[in-house]
Amino acid sequence: MNYKQIIVVRTDLKMSPGKMAAQVAHASLSAAEEAAARWQDWYRAWKAEGQKKVVVKAASEDEIIELYNRARAGDVPCYIVNDAGLTELPPGTTTTLGIGPGPNEVIDRFTGHLKLL
Repeated sequence: MNYKQIIVVRTDLKMSPGKMAAQVAHASLSAAEEAAARWQDWYRAWKAEGQKKVVVKAASEDEIIELYNRARAGDVPCYIVNDAGLTELPPGTTTTLGIGPGPNEVIDRFTGHLKLL
């Protein structure tokens, strides 16, 4: 079985490349920590396979929140990132979402329709 993690990035915010990279890192690490705590088998398999990550786009905060709610209801590791507001964005701005790691076919149920960033 193959495993992956998806990072969903809001494109409507026009974050600088550095800001976007930091937000993607927050989403990836935090979702992975959730997986390590509750989905140990998925987490270990993902690590053993090289920690595959795919970064995709979302057009709005509403899209990110909808994906988060679906993933949470589907019992999949996920973490939504709300910015602290110290640099480019107002405090509390939803920027990214980490989904997984998990089996490809499980993660694809939530993210298979999204376009690559």
